[in-house]
Amino acid sequence: MSALRRMGREKQRGWSGHLWLVFQLCLMLIFGREATAELRYSIPEEMREGASVGNVAKDLGLDKSSLMDRRLRVVSGSKDAYFDVNPDNGALQVRKKIDREEMCQSSTTTCPIELKILVENPLEVHYVIIEITDVNDHSPVFSEDEQSIEIAEQTSPGTRFELHAARDLDAGVNSIRTYILSSNDHFDIETSQNDGDKRPLLVLKKPLDREQQNKHLLCVTAVDGGKPPRSGTLNISITVLDINDNRPQFSQDTYQIEIYENVTIGTVVTRVSAVDPDEGTNGEIKYSLSKTLARKVQDIFQLDNLSGKITLKKPLDYEDSDMYRLDVQASDKGSPPLTSRCRVIVKIKDINDNAPEIEVTSLSKTVPEDSKPGTVISLISVSDKDSGVNGKIISSLTENVPFELKPSYKENTYSVVTKGFLDREQVTYYEISVKATDCGEPPLSTVRNLIIHISDVNDNRPHFSESPLKFYLLENNIAGKSIFSLSAKDNDVNENAVILYNIARGGGPDILSFLNINSETGDIVALKSFDFEAVKTFQFQVVATDSGTPSLSSNVTVHVFILDQNDNAPVILYPVSSNGSAEGVEEIPRNVHAGHLVTKVRAYDADIGYNGWLLFSLQEVSDHSLFGLDRYTGQIRTLRSFTETDEAEHKLLILVKDNGNVSLSATATVMVKVVEPKEAFAASDVQSAAKDDEDSDVTFYLMITLGAVSLLFVISIIVLIAMQCSKSTDYTSKYLQEPNYDGTLCHSIQYRSGDKRYMLVGPRMSIGSTIVPGSHANTLVLPDRRRTSEEVRHEQAFPLCAQLCSL
Repeated sequence: MSALRRMGREKQRGWSGHLWLVFQLCLMLIFGREATAELRYSIPEEMREGASVGNVAKDLGLDKSSLMDRRLRVVSGSKDAYFDVNPDNGALQVRKKIDREEMCQSSTTTCPIELKILVENPLEVHYVIIEITDVNDHSPVFSEDEQSIEIAEQTSPGTRFELHAARDLDAGVNSIRTYILSSNDHFDIETSQNDGDKRPLLVLKKPLDREQQNKHLLCVTAVDGGKPPRSGTLNISITVLDINDNRPQFSQDTYQIEIYENVTIGTVVTRVSAVDPDEGTNGEIKYSLSKTLARKVQDIFQLDNLSGKITLKKPLDYEDSDMYRLDVQASDKGSPPLTSRCRVIVKIKDINDNAPEIEVTSLSKTVPEDSKPGTVISLISVSDKDSGVNGKIISSLTENVPFELKPSYKENTYSVVTKGFLDREQVTYYEISVKATDCGEPPLSTVRNLIIHISDVNDNRPHFSESPLKFYLLENNIAGKSIFSLSAKDNDVNENAVILYNIARGGGPDILSFLNINSETGDIVALKSFDFEAVKTFQFQVVATDSGTPSLSSNVTVHVFILDQNDNAPVILYPVSSNGSAEGVEEIPRNVHAGHLVTKVRAYDADIGYNGWLLFSLQEVSDHSLFGLDRYTGQIRTLRSFTETDEAEHKLLILVKDNGNVSLSATATVMVKVVEPKEAFAASDVQSAAKDDEDSDVTFYLMITLGAVSLLFVISIIVLIAMQCSKSTDYTSKYLQEPNYDGTLCHSIQYRSGDKRYMLVGPRMSIGSTIVPGSHANTLVLPDRRRTSEEVRHEQAFPLCAQLCSL
């Protein structure tokens, strides 16, 4: 195609050259003279570019010095592109290589090229003919490399068979001269010539015997006349035809092939091959699978009935079958056809295409928390459909769990067992992962998650948030109502955490007589109303028992502190008349000075703290300038000296009230008589005698009171010692005298709770005491000053009754 394009371009240049030549000739006819000459050169083909053909200037007799001025050049010819003229020396040169067979027909003996050489001043045209001579650059070529001929074995000697003729592009002596046949016993070669072409003929010179040799392979060589000669060959295959007297024969009775199971569909598994000594239709073989094969095998493999190729029609799976047996049948096309059989065994090689499988044979989803190490939780078996190394499995369990895999006597069978103690209260369930990894390349793995719940056993006792418990209760509570509630917790669940409460009987029968407890809620109900003045504190034990089997229990000591209410009015101790009324008569001399102690009103309040802190005030007095009453001590003193004008008798009404939220009060009447000094002394003697009788009665009552207080003191000491010996507790009741109180009888109680010391105070508070925010108004917190045991015993020994002031 490139040669045709090149010839087309040269043809176009040739037409333009012709037009230019016509134009030059016209000019020459008009202005110049015609001068022509013809030169002839001969060169071989395939000369190199720039090779000199001849010196046209010299051969034409042109002056070399004027070539440039006369513009010596090639102007015509369709093939002028192959040559040009050197304007310096007039040499005709080869512009590009020339292929004679391309430019001229190979059958022609000559190949001339005509050029026109033009010079100007004057204008001259010269013709140059260049003959391209042939060189032996082509070998003889047959149209086909091989020729098949079928000859019946009954063919007579002398029969001729036409062979393919060779072709040589070279011409003349370089063309084909003869054909040579390879040495054999049955054939010879002849050459026939027609229109100059030599054609080879194959001649049978000896009869054929197919039973001795059914095929003859010959080689015909075509040789040209070049020096050195070139040649081409033709392979001849001669087949001797015979009748159908032979069965097809497979190259192997059994074919064994190994392929991997992951080969793609369409892959050629193998190729069966059978030969039939017969020829023609008698030797044509058709392959087929045996009809006795299972349908599954026929669906997987496909046999080409002509080529014998067995290809894969469906994917293979080693796990389904590791071997297939195919029966292949070969039949010729003779009449009748003859057949033979062979077996193809296809072995499938395994690849790691199956991940391990984990099967949980038995699983205990719930495990008691008291299970011992080594308890079997579940049985696990692992398997892999692959074989060999691909089927080897390594199993593992999640780390940091109290379980482990224990191999069984059977391969790939394991037991999940506990390797430590379980505690449901810390971890209620475990999510463990069993991982199975095979040893293939790359390895495949499977993970199976198991959830194991830990069931509860009754291994935790009920427990209270604090021990001991303390509660504060106001006196005068309503009987039959809940006074407080307590609760315990159990870390177990369900029935093991159901708690029942009861009051321990070891504390004596009195507790159960005035307290009751709700066994389910823990509410404490008071069966009676408490009186602070009778009972200030008590303790008891509550037992909390769960409903597990066996049940577990724990107890707690409950300290109850009764808080005072202002439910007692003050009681006047002095003055008291013989009929029991709070009235008295006091006589004082008229000559007494200011500040003289007339008398002292004494009162008592059974309450404590502010409720028992008494204040005195004058409600009625005949002369406010004459008498004064100390608010705290109840002492009545004169404010000035008496005068002659002052009355002889004065009535004083004294109001005594406590400091409760709703204060209670009592009144006392004191009649003060002013007498002359002598009368005062006489009256004093008479009154002293009467007063001795009254004092004897008071002394009797005082002795009874002191005896009762001493008995209570002894009992308190015994109880306190018993409490200290039974358990170490910081909850004690201490009753202390307020040393700075010099007025009425009152109570001052101290007790300790933890690291703080509390005091229920009377009229005068100790310096440095602070009121506890949110506490009862009568309760103060004292600094924790450590005292000696003697002081503590002294405080504990202080009586709980009223302090009698000196009369």
